[in-house]
Amino acid sequence: MAKGDVIVLGGTGFLGHRVVRKLLERGHSVAVGTRFPEKIARHSKIWGREVRPVKVDLLNDEVLSRALDGAGTVINCIGFYVETRDQTFWDVHVDAACKIADAVEASGTCKLIHISGIGASPMARSAYVRARGEGDEAVRSACANTIILRPSVLFSRSGAFFGDLDAIIRMLPIVPLFGTGGTRLQPVFVGDVAEAICEAADQTDNSGAIYELGGPDVFSYREIVTRLAARSGRRRLLLPVPFPIWWLLADLASHLPRPPVTSGQVDLMQRDNIVATSAKTFADLSIVPKSATSLDLV
Repeated sequence: MAKGDVIVLGGTGFLGHRVVRKLLERGHSVAVGTRFPEKIARHSKIWGREVRPVKVDLLNDEVLSRALDGAGTVINCIGFYVETRDQTFWDVHVDAACKIADAVEASGTCKLIHISGIGASPMARSAYVRARGEGDEAVRSACANTIILRPSVLFSRSGAFFGDLDAIIRMLPIVPLFGTGGTRLQPVFVGDVAEAICEAADQTDNSGAIYELGGPDVFSYREIVTRLAARSGRRRLLLPVPFPIWWLLADLASHLPRPPVTSGQVDLMQRDNIVATSAKTFADLSIVPKSATSLDLV
């Protein structure tokens, strides 16, 4: 890898591929770390420029260290949402994340941008949210030059979050709510988060900073469902469902290849998912986030 390159881990994912595109727009030399380098060519057509594929294996310390050698900035956008027989949430979000941080720290000059999420906590009930929180602590301990970004729930113009929820509302005459639907969310546009990641990478005086990223709108879950139902012109019965039932459903669904609800989702929906008043935010990165209402999505 050329000296000073930015390498994006998880660069072909929902958030990661947008980060790569914005880095290229800023004139960065970009490499994408992946288990499947042969797939990068297809994404290069989307990005409009070639990026260097770098073979990365989170289970192989030597391959990982070689992949990160010489990088100026490492951006970890890896998201792992369903455990498999071969990998657990702890394996990816704690162990592998810490190995990445160790490799960055060993370089002596490299910066690490670690993507987590609002609500991540080592005290969480679900293994996913708990691993996210433990990973944040492990990464900060391993690498002094770490910046953590914690976005709220991500949405996009192509349908993520609002579009997915709208599809459920159009399909079901009765829409189940998490509890009473009072949990507050601060949905954030995925493109703004990608921009924030790039800005955090470019700044030189933010080592150790933690940013919480939420959009300008705060909605209750019930309000979001009500708004989307009204937009679709459909009258829907909203059914409060106690959280113990959601936990049971998540446990039963965990055995499916693509579970419709996960314990991580239930855990996060039990508490408000909004930016803390004391946190560094988009404002500290000179970014004004887009509103879901201004984009006519809700």
